[in-house]
Amino acid sequence: MKKLLNLLEKRPDLFEQTNNNIWDDDHISKSMLAAHLNEHLDSATREISFVKASAGWIAENFRPEEYPLLLDLGCGPGIYTELFYDLGYDVSGIDLSDRSVAYAKNSAYQTKKEIKYVQGDYTKIHFGSQYNLITLIYCDFGVLSRDTRKKLLAKIYDSLFPEGIFLFDVFTSLKYKGVKETTDWDIRENGFWSEKLCLTLHSFYRYEEDQTFLNQYAVVTEDSFSLYNVWEHTFTLKEIKHDLLEAGFSNINVYGDIAGAPYGPDGRTMCISAQKIE
Repeated sequence: MKKLLNLLEKRPDLFEQTNNNIWDDDHISKSMLAAHLNEHLDSATREISFVKASAGWIAENFRPEEYPLLLDLGCGPGIYTELFYDLGYDVSGIDLSDRSVAYAKNSAYQTKKEIKYVQGDYTKIHFGSQYNLITLIYCDFGVLSRDTRKKLLAKIYDSLFPEGIFLFDVFTSLKYKGVKETTDWDIRENGFWSEKLCLTLHSFYRYEEDQTFLNQYAVVTEDSFSLYNVWEHTFTLKEIKHDLLEAGFSNINVYGDIAGAPYGPDGRTMCISAQKIE
């Protein structure tokens, strides 16, 4: 209990990490997979009608005839990758979760889709090839620290063929407009965080100087304590353009979301395509 109190009384440093990983925990990874596969939730994956519209818009605007080799970073259980395959791309996917990748591989085997999957941290591992189109969908770019984002952009740039496209979406600062710092708690059994009876303490922090926000979860059972920091950096258009140009990208286009909605300053998301031109 003293360890818990000591941890919770301290405001975490910006992008401070914990020793716990939701992808390594057997129960939480099951919960995450279930969230991915629930077609009616905007949680781990967006609601399925939006996902299908998004994949269709991508194939219409970045046609598989022109961009045949596609890599989906953070592919999860393969929801987007299977749609991309059906639309005519030669598809690969990388994801950190063993459970999600195993599900994706089995689904591809059962449906006879020739999709290549790799389990690993895409910020650390080599992508293994070059691609015409690399996607990073559902604002995953913002969970990374500034240095990691910079290194990832360099890796993506190097992994694209000339004329290749990096397509991704991010949250704008409007996502958390008016959301106050709070702490709340919940007690339940067999919930998202644990199959055991557990106390979950949730704290929300604002880091205004960096346009970054933290949802911290302390999960306490009768015999264990785990802490999870879920970071979210939000972006201005000026910042994202600066970072892409610094990484060498050009021909930057901006949309309201990854289904091609018009971009406007009042949106909570924006989608960006950036091209490698040499």
